[in-house]
Amino acid sequence: MPALLIKNGRVIDPASGHNAVADVWIEDGLIKGVGSGLSQAGAEVFDASGLIVGPGFIDMHVHLREPGFEHSESIESGARAAAAGGFTSICPMPNTAPVNDSPTVTTYIIEKARRHAVVNVFPIGAITRGSQGEELAAIGSMRQAGAVAISDNGRPVMNAQLMRRAMEFARSFGMPVINHCEDLHLSAGGDMHEGVESVRLGLRGIPGSSEDVMVARDILLAEVTGARYHVAHISSRHSVEMVAFAKLKGLPVTSEATPHHLTLTDAGMIPYDSNYKMKPPLRSASDVNAVVEGVISGAIDAIATDHAPHAGSEKMQEFEKCPFGIIGLETALGIALEHLVHSGKISLARMVELFTINPARILGLQRGTLAAGAAADVTIFSTEQRWTYDVNKSFSKSRNTPFNGVSFRGGPVATVVNGQIVWPA
Repeated sequence: MPALLIKNGRVIDPASGHNAVADVWIEDGLIKGVGSGLSQAGAEVFDASGLIVGPGFIDMHVHLREPGFEHSESIESGARAAAAGGFTSICPMPNTAPVNDSPTVTTYIIEKARRHAVVNVFPIGAITRGSQGEELAAIGSMRQAGAVAISDNGRPVMNAQLMRRAMEFARSFGMPVINHCEDLHLSAGGDMHEGVESVRLGLRGIPGSSEDVMVARDILLAEVTGARYHVAHISSRHSVEMVAFAKLKGLPVTSEATPHHLTLTDAGMIPYDSNYKMKPPLRSASDVNAVVEGVISGAIDAIATDHAPHAGSEKMQEFEKCPFGIIGLETALGIALEHLVHSGKISLARMVELFTINPARILGLQRGTLAAGAAADVTIFSTEQRWTYDVNKSFSKSRNTPFNGVSFRGGPVATVVNGQIVWPA
């Protein structure tokens, strides 16, 4: 593998505090150094003048659908979409067929990714067998096989005693518990956020309280067990407030927000357009503002896409019948720049932190930094280049997004994984 020299870019590495124009020297898949005027005979040179050079972006919440639902996405196609979005590492949720609840499935995903994925893939194992919420999965064996966290994702564990035991096991194995916070009894039958808009459209509502009560329960259990607990795709005002309170108490509680929950509201939906149907649902403007404030204040630690591909034959149905979820790997950076950085809400360094060292720390990954000796995962992006997202050119197999045709200021330019430029290919 030839050496790679990334020259003249503004290097932002929140893990080390570096934020200045510099060169990045990569050799043998590792970062060899960051500094001014670096040179290396025979190295491939990438001129990053006018661009931002950051640690490789990490998406800690994606759905790759393999094994079992390869018609919607595969490990290979999802990884290519990730690379095109500037992500060097992705963490697939366990809702596959079979569910990733055993070391056999975990190993399959890792081996398939090793052969076919252009980015790093770190699987998340299930909390319970089959994600049925009845008995614990083989948590220790999955950890040994390579799982970095546990979650039942869209099938949250309703049994508080079982969740407590899962937290105790996870703590003993040094891994976080990630929960899709939803009381399934409160949200049963709902299609969108419960409020004025759901009444106006005649659609069944999913109340914010369905998220809030689960966040409250789990924070209490995290305090009892001492487990590291992470709230997936936080979307409600009260949930953000509770996470902020838990952090003030010194509890090991973290959270993530999706680009769509940071920018879209239920009032802004195109009525009955299935591309606006996801869980948690798009909520009110006050909730969106609270999620943004959580990013600003530090209550929210990471931006994750919840990339959820669905084949057109499934997604393009009546709103009440179609599945929840949208794709998001290729638009995440553009949305974050447009709505968080260019609007002056957060600094560029804070945005890079949300995509890099924070998810790496939450999951215990040896990634998210450009320190010498670190894996040479690098995301190079522009803050000014204007582009328009065309979903028909997506690397994903699916097309379910509300951002098709949206123009952005700034986005990915090149993605480097283990010292190799994997996008553009």
